[in-house]
Order: sequence, then C-alpha cells, then structure tokens
Amino acid sequence: MTGRAVCLLSGGLDSSTAAAIAISRGFEAYGMTFRYGQRHEKEIESALAVGKSLGLKDHVIVEFDLRKWGGSALTSDIPLPTDRAAEEMRSSIPTTYVPARNTIFLSFALSYAETIGADTIFIGVSQIDYSGYPDCREEYLRAFERMANLATKAGVEGSIAFTIEAPLLHMSKAEIIKTGLELGVDYSLTWSCYEGGALPCGRCDSCRLRLEGFRKLGLRDPIKYAGR
Repeated sequence: MTGRAVCLLSGGLDSSTAAAIAISRGFEAYGMTFRYGQRHEKEIESALAVGKSLGLKDHVIVEFDLRKWGGSALTSDIPLPTDRAAEEMRSSIPTTYVPARNTIFLSFALSYAETIGADTIFIGVSQIDYSGYPDCREEYLRAFERMANLATKAGVEGSIAFTIEAPLLHMSKAEIIKTGLELGVDYSLTWSCYEGGALPCGRCDSCRLRLEGFRKLGLRDPIKYAGR
C-alpha cells in the first residue's frame, strides 16, 4: 500500500502531470489549489476540472491574498514579460516570480499532509524548461523536506517521514507532455497562461514554454490561443 499524497494542483500542465504521476504510482491523491490573489480565476477553474478528471480523493481550495503587498507581475499591476526566448528566460529571475510562493504553498501542503496522515507531497516543478525561479530547484526542495521532518509533530515523533516528490524536476516540457499523455492527462482542461484573458495569450513565458513543448513533439496544443 503506497499511502496518501497531497498534490499541489495549479491547473497548469506541469502540476496536472505531477498529480497524474502520483496516482499512477498508487497514491491516494488529495489535491490542494490556491486562490492567492493571482491575476485571474481561470487556473483555479482548470485545477478543479483536472482534479475531477483525475479522480482525486479530495480537493481543497486555500485562500489568502498576496496582492496585499504584491511584488510580482502575477499579484500586482507590473507588466508581464512577453515574447522572450528560452535563453532570456533563464538569464535572470523574471517579474513573474512571486516572493516565497512555493515555500508558502508547501507549508500549507505540509499542514494538510500531517493532518490527513499523508507522507508525500507532489509538486510539479522543473529545473529544465522553466523561468529561473529559485524555489523550483532540487536543493530548495531537499531543504524544505528536511525542515518538514524537523518542524512537525509527526516528523519528530517518527510517525511520518515526509517526502517532497518533484517527478518533473529533470524533465523538459516536451518530456512532461509526453509523460502526461501516456498517463491520460487531458491537457485541454489545463490553463498555463499568466495573462488570463478569454484565450491564452501565447506570448507570456508560460505559454511559450508550453507551446514549444508541444511543437518539439510534433503535436498541436489542444487549447486555442489568441491570434492563432
């Protein structure tokens, strides 16, 4: 028996694939999605649709407002970077970085995991095709994992040994998509765009990385983009 896992689910391509991997490994998956003051609600709607399609055991929406202090193009009126090449994305930490976001998300997930007796948290981060966020690196995840086992009753008493699973960490976007398709992920339900218009913009970093992943596989993204 594999046990329970908390899956951080944003509604995007990566987190949906990571949740599908958790289920494929035999975990009883509990989804956690955040309404944190981001630019739009579309990713939350997608997260709920993806969670339903994957058959999650439960799915909680956690609400707090990082827009109170902003600091990111996703939580303020700072313009989004657009039309950037992959090399430029990797050259510096972009304005779409939300201060300490994954630390906040993982802390909520850890509390939920300890409460329901889950020993594993799945997060869909990658060090390959990504925008240079410091909280998407393996060294950060291992540090959080150590903290999780030091800072919880379950960890100190030894009833649970917490593990942070990032199955996409060393996968390119094309490899992530290929894996998800093999597991039956319905990418038409997902939303990756930072902008949040009627259709994905196709120009923000997230859209461009996603589109390039499908292109490398010789596949068409199942969602429609503005101007395409």
